[in-house]
Amino acid sequence: MKSILFNAHADAGHARRLDAALDLARAFDSHLTVLAAIPYEASAAIDPYGAAFAAMVPVWREQVQTLREETEKDLANEGVPWDWVEKAGPVSLALLQRSSLADLVILGERDPTSGGKAPSFTAGELAVTANCPVLVLPDDCTRLDPDKPALVAWDGSAESSHALRAAVPLLKRASTVYLATVRNEKPAKRDRFDLPPVRGADYLSHHGISSEVVELEPDAKGTAHTLLNAAEVRGAGLIVMGAYGRTRVAEWIFGGVTRAMLSDVRIPLLLKH
Repeated sequence: MKSILFNAHADAGHARRLDAALDLARAFDSHLTVLAAIPYEASAAIDPYGAAFAAMVPVWREQVQTLREETEKDLANEGVPWDWVEKAGPVSLALLQRSSLADLVILGERDPTSGGKAPSFTAGELAVTANCPVLVLPDDCTRLDPDKPALVAWDGSAESSHALRAAVPLLKRASTVYLATVRNEKPAKRDRFDLPPVRGADYLSHHGISSEVVELEPDAKGTAHTLLNAAEVRGAGLIVMGAYGRTRVAEWIFGGVTRAMLSDVRIPLLLKH
C-alpha cells in the first residue's frame, strides 16, 4: 500500500483525519496525495445560468487556498512524501479519477456535498466504483493504529471476498483478525455460490494471517448494529466489509447494511465492492 489518496475538506475534522492518514502513510512507507475539490455541482443544480456559481468561485478558491496553507504547515515536518492536487468538479468524481493509481482512498464520514449529513454518498459511490478500497474515518478519529485488532464482516459473497482481499496489507498488521459472520436465520435463501467462513480463513492463512472465526447472533437493531457492537467489544481499530450497491441513472442505491454502517461510523471502516 504505497499510494494513499486523501480527501481534503475544510471542516472541523480535517486535521484529525489528516493525522490518521499520516499514521497509515508512516506505517506503510506510503506517498500521500492530498486532493481538494471545488464542488461546483451544488450551484449548477439550482442556478442554470451560472450567476451564483460565478459569485461563489472566488469564495471556494479562497477556502481551498486557506486549507492548503494550513495543510502544508501540518505536513511540513511529518517526514511523509506528499503532494497537493486541486480539482474542479464533484468530490466523488475528482477522487474517482485520481483513485485509478491509488492503493487506498481516505475520507471522512460526513458527506461534503450534503452539509455534513450521513450517510456519506460520496463514500458509498467510491466504494462501489473505485478499484481500490475506501477507508471512512469517524469524526472523532484522531489517530489510526494499524496494530489494533480488526473485524472482517464475512458473508461469503463476492463483495465480502473483494473486501477481504483488499484489506490484506492492513490485516497483516492487525494484532488479531476476527472473521465475523452474522447468523442467518434463513439459510435456505443463501446463494449457493456463497463461500463458508472457513474459506475466508484459509485465504488469510495463505498470506500468513491467522484469524478467529466468530458467529454473531443478530439483534433487533440489525446486522450493522451487531457488527459494530462486536467490533467495539473486541477493541477493534478497523472494520472491513463489502459494499453493496448499484447505480440507477444518477441515484445511488445502497444495501441496507452498507447504508447503516455509513450512518454510524464509530470505528474506521474499510469498504470495497
